[in-house]
Amino acid sequence: MDQVSKLRMNLEKQESLIKLGILTTAAILSFSTRLFSVLRFESVIHEFDPYFNYRTTKHLAEQGFYNFHNWFDDRAWYPLGRIIGGTIYPGLMVTSAVLYRLMWLANITVDIRNVCVFLAPFFSSLTTIVTYLLTKEIHSSGAGLVAGAMISIVPGYISRSVAGSYDNEGIAIFCMLLTYYTWIKAVKTGAILWATLAALAYFYMVSSWGGYVFLINLIPLHVLALMATGRFTHRVYIAYSTLYTIGTILSMQISFVGFQPVQSSEHMLAFGVFGLCQLHAFVDYVRSAVPKEHFDTLFQALIVTIASVVALTGLALTVTGKISPWTGRFYSLLDPSYAKNHIPIIASVSEHQPTSWSSFYFDLQILVFLFPAGLYFCFSKLSDANIFIILYGVTSIYFAGVMVRLMLVLAPVMCILSGIAISHLLTKYIRNMEVGGPGLAPVPENSSNRKAKARYEQQSSVKNEVAIGFVLLVTFLLVTYTFHCTWVTSEAYSSPSIVLSARSQDGGRIIFDDFREAYYWLKMNTPEDARVMSWWDYGYQITAMANRTILVDNNTWNNTHISRVGQAMASTEEKAYEIMKELDVDYVLVIFGGLTGYSSDDINKFLWMVRIGGSTDRGAHIKEMDYYAPSGDFRIDKEGSPVLLNCLMYKMCYYRFGQVYTEGGKAPGYDRVRGAEIGNKDFELDVLEEAYTTEHWLVRIYKVKDLSNRGV
Repeated sequence: MDQVSKLRMNLEKQESLIKLGILTTAAILSFSTRLFSVLRFESVIHEFDPYFNYRTTKHLAEQGFYNFHNWFDDRAWYPLGRIIGGTIYPGLMVTSAVLYRLMWLANITVDIRNVCVFLAPFFSSLTTIVTYLLTKEIHSSGAGLVAGAMISIVPGYISRSVAGSYDNEGIAIFCMLLTYYTWIKAVKTGAILWATLAALAYFYMVSSWGGYVFLINLIPLHVLALMATGRFTHRVYIAYSTLYTIGTILSMQISFVGFQPVQSSEHMLAFGVFGLCQLHAFVDYVRSAVPKEHFDTLFQALIVTIASVVALTGLALTVTGKISPWTGRFYSLLDPSYAKNHIPIIASVSEHQPTSWSSFYFDLQILVFLFPAGLYFCFSKLSDANIFIILYGVTSIYFAGVMVRLMLVLAPVMCILSGIAISHLLTKYIRNMEVGGPGLAPVPENSSNRKAKARYEQQSSVKNEVAIGFVLLVTFLLVTYTFHCTWVTSEAYSSPSIVLSARSQDGGRIIFDDFREAYYWLKMNTPEDARVMSWWDYGYQITAMANRTILVDNNTWNNTHISRVGQAMASTEEKAYEIMKELDVDYVLVIFGGLTGYSSDDINKFLWMVRIGGSTDRGAHIKEMDYYAPSGDFRIDKEGSPVLLNCLMYKMCYYRFGQVYTEGGKAPGYDRVRGAEIGNKDFELDVLEEAYTTEHWLVRIYKVKDLSNRGV
């Protein structure tokens, strides 16, 4: 027995070492696959929001937390300004600053920018580990290893965790999965320690991303499901009561969150389930102390009384405004058409658009098909943990379909359920790969036994062939998944939006660095107090890279102010000049892709400027239909609307473009994005003068003339 025990211990050690090696490899793979952008370009920050995050992190690292928390930014939202500490989730910045300080204490002299660039890949490695732990708690360690390997390269998560993608989601997904893992441990053990750790992880999530609302609604939904299925126990009561009380108190310490956890409608499910937990525990206590006939009468009276009190109190608090209504973004999750009809500023954000079917395959590949199989295996063996992952999967796939940004929330559960499916199936079929099965006792040879033996060997051979074929098929699918993820990461998610790349006809790569060129020009050639008007998309970049004051930025908190900018862009020069002088504008910046074929330019975004500009009282005269051609199309050629052809945005984009040849065999002024020759070529600017146009015409900057120079 001693030798058998030693052999078993050695096998368990070897198995643990193998699992540790696989998990470490997956974590390293998760980090390395996110470094494409660093290998292809220099270490730069991606997209738009990350530039604001970098700017605030740099301020925090240099000035300290107190100055950061009380920082009034006069470079943003001129003339309003912005109080930074009370309008952001500081978790990302604090995390980077802490790591930066720790590395300097360890005599690792690193620049804060490099910390920001590599933070998301570092946390993606931690996400791989916590995915393994969560899946192990739900199913098995084998499923956890598969899920960890899958999430390390899944494009749906890489899109927000590649090097340079310094956004809140880079650490928020780790925080979310860590909260889920500690929650499952708390439900299984009923330990206050695990519930407290879940509350701390939830606090980290709240400090990092507004998506915490999904988390604090999913966990109460899990508790409700356990109540409905008769699985509510003392362990669940301790876990949720501890998580809710500590987590809510901690979350209210974030200035941007404040009293929302006890006042907003988005948090009322969590509060209501907390009350139900107390009621459920009280009823269980009364049931154990009161005779059954008395208990039934008391229970009915209690339910009616509490339901009436809760309904009346909730109604009174809602009418008096003590409980705030759902936000526009929350409404848009329940009704995808709500934002387009009522809040165009929300609908104009590309991340808020519904997800196309092709995007699911592009970001998830075979996980789309393995996801239902994982759900089936969880349903076939229901447990408290399996019910949670089922709820997570079903709710996240709905929200990911409504808003493309929430693909990020769906990707982890896709990997978890796919890991469960693959682990379950491979475990089942690999067992059938042994020919003849386990050793058989010798059987006397006679005619009947020989026939039975031949029939058994034939069946075993068939099972073996099917098992080998299935294992090879799964291996092939996993290999194609790996190649697909690598290709998507390289082609779609590794190029920073501020440095564009394209393929030439001979297959070479062309780099367009016009954005940084324009921002550098602004920084070096304009007064330090110059005020720049642009569409809100570029506000963060202008402030961070050019260090100039902007009117609107990506925070989009003031719809009226953004509407005023949209009205200027959609008006004639004379009307726009009045607005620009009202707002003290010195320079105007527009993005134009007609020469290079860059489709995300301001002409393609122009209708959103019209819609947002006309959404307020001062812009009621701006009608979207006035900018369409008589045929009902949005055209920039001679058939286009005269209102469009004479508005400020059109003139700023196409100034002098009518003399430029863009393609062979095409007339001058041919727009490569819209595929048409512009309709208004020979015009001069009255209230603006061209200050700078970048090499590829991607960014055009105009100076607003003084009043005395009008008409000169």
